[in-house]
Amino acid sequence: MNPPPPLIVRHLGRRDYAEVFEEQRAFTDGRGPDTADELWFLEHDPVFTQGQAGKPEHLLMPGDIPVVQSDRGGQVTYHGPGQIVVYLLMDLRRLGYSIRPLVTRIEQSLVDTLAAYGIAANADPQAPGVYVDGAKIASLGLRVRQGCSYHGLSLNVDMDLEPFSRINPCGYQGLRMVQVRELGGPADLSVVAAELEKHLRLRLSPP
Repeated sequence: MNPPPPLIVRHLGRRDYAEVFEEQRAFTDGRGPDTADELWFLEHDPVFTQGQAGKPEHLLMPGDIPVVQSDRGGQVTYHGPGQIVVYLLMDLRRLGYSIRPLVTRIEQSLVDTLAAYGIAANADPQAPGVYVDGAKIASLGLRVRQGCSYHGLSLNVDMDLEPFSRINPCGYQGLRMVQVRELGGPADLSVVAAELEKHLRLRLSPP
């Protein structure tokens, strides 16, 4: 069997959520058995996104921020400038693992990234994502279609956290949100993205 093609990492800058959502779907629909896996690093313009099973009661007062219906798992979340978003376009059949191990690998990559800045974080098996002393610093939402994943993670680095008060983040009333800069880590997204890319590359390799 031929080895899988090397992982491709793209840094896309600041992009509109709805446009990139459609690009992920098109990429996933058009890929074949030899298509390389890709990681897309980017920021989004301010947007609330609802997961497939998202309940409207968790969207409290969106105001002037648009709400986009997505096909990822999970409930409502917020994306905006100062937050790293990574979309993981992975062929799980080729990698040899399923969605739960993928989630675990993503969470551990985030924990390792934060540890590099002296931030002690943990995953919660009952609530996907990464937390610091009970406050959420990173969220996950994925979709698998035809054995391939899309959507991914968001990591709060140096952003305006106020919009999270307009929702029940990930469906949890009163969930506190925190970010890297407030915990003594770097505010530079490119620095944190480089660290996160390193750990994702290590964790996402085949078992």
